[in-house]
Amino acid sequence: MNDKLYSITELAEEFDITPRAIRFYETKNLLAPQRAGATRVYNYRDRARLMLVLRGKRLGFSLEDIKEYIDLYDADRTRTEQLAHLMLVGRRRIAELEQQLEDVQTTLAELRKIEGEAVESLREKGIDPEKAVADIKAKLVAEGA
Repeated sequence: MNDKLYSITELAEEFDITPRAIRFYETKNLLAPQRAGATRVYNYRDRARLMLVLRGKRLGFSLEDIKEYIDLYDADRTRTEQLAHLMLVGRRRIAELEQQLEDVQTTLAELRKIEGEAVESLREKGIDPEKAVADIKAKLVAEGA
């Protein structure tokens, strides 16, 4: 086991986050540093937990899901429950992302249709659509918008 201790500044720099973010994770009981006087000191376990928190956030998991996952490791050293929980929340997140992807694809299709209709209308009026867009851009820049 690694006996190295880390300061809040060291962890913040290593993971490119603010010390305030680390303290926030403490308030959510995701980290439990030791104290050396008034100074927080983090051990290897705290560092690993912080890494899991940040990975979970990057993947879009809630802090509640991340905490449940991390806490299961402490309760079940075989990691059976932890792995099953990971599968459950992973599947839930995949479903959410697939729905978001579908929503984005629908929105893109609608916007492309609207753009196509606008291009067609401008051409019917004898107006070059690209010139019309360039003219509007220039006008907006001139107005400071």
